[in-house]
Amino acid sequence: MSEAARERLFGWRHAFDERLVVIIVATLVLVLLIAPLMITLLDRAGRLSPSLRADLWSRYFSWLIMVPIIVGPVLLGAAPTILAVGLLSLLCYREFARATGLFREKAMSATVVVGILAITLAVVDHWYAFFTALTPLMLALLTAVGISLDRPSGYIQRVGLAVFGFLLFGSCLGHLGFLANDAKFRSIILLLLFGVQFNDIFAYMVGKSLGGPKLIPNTSPNKTISGSLGAVILTSLLVYFLSGFIFTTGPMSGSVQRLVLGILISIAGQFGDLSVSSIKRDVGVKDTGSLIPGHGGILDRANSLLIAAPTVFHYIHYLEGVGAGQAIRILSGGSGS
Repeated sequence: MSEAARERLFGWRHAFDERLVVIIVATLVLVLLIAPLMITLLDRAGRLSPSLRADLWSRYFSWLIMVPIIVGPVLLGAAPTILAVGLLSLLCYREFARATGLFREKAMSATVVVGILAITLAVVDHWYAFFTALTPLMLALLTAVGISLDRPSGYIQRVGLAVFGFLLFGSCLGHLGFLANDAKFRSIILLLLFGVQFNDIFAYMVGKSLGGPKLIPNTSPNKTISGSLGAVILTSLLVYFLSGFIFTTGPMSGSVQRLVLGILISIAGQFGDLSVSSIKRDVGVKDTGSLIPGHGGILDRANSLLIAAPTVFHYIHYLEGVGAGQAIRILSGGSGS
């Protein structure tokens, strides 16, 4: 392993070398410091009901724990980031499998888990060819495992759910981890995480302020068209501004390209959110879990990344390449792509 690869994987001393990382981390710390003061002031002004006050404090304490868990691995290096994404993928799949009943299919679930672990290994190795090959290979393997069970009844459902689960939590979320193979991975990943979270906030604020027709009421009755459009506009502007600190030269430095990046993050983030809402509506559950007080399950918080991660990855990869100039196959020692 080269020194450059080792520094990218484990070089926590370089955590704040990038200006955008400093800006985002400082903003998050400031928000966490101001939030309890705002809740207290609103409470004393009589603006909060007891239930709303309890909910806000519950959400605040959850974010107080989640922010270090989310940001910490990114600051520590690419290896902790990739492993954290791998763990996130497994936890999201666990909630999906329990919500849909797929966890009862032990062989299918075990195969999906193996696929997620293989994706994580390919990402750590920076082996893009293997990473992309795993999707059709896993499709073939899950099909074969489903056949080997010799239970034609329910075959389409269990294989379909397993393939869907791997695609969402192995392949799609795997792209978030693969971004860590880029030299500017900290800024790019934090921009994506920051963007999808504010996308949700913008949609909520604009929707509550303007109201209007519902977006897709049968899937998500609280979302409005105004909130969705407002989120696209505000998130695009936010990403456009922040991405200027990352892409100072090259194809991604153009104004149009950075604006498109913001639009893609907003739209893809909303589709990820709505896809999980559709799953929950279909199986009849309110949340995919209860691990995070005030937020539901892990998947309820990570849903926006499911579509946004591969969208952002391939957009940046197409224009200037993700991981360009970085050592490839650093574990397997091959010389191929």
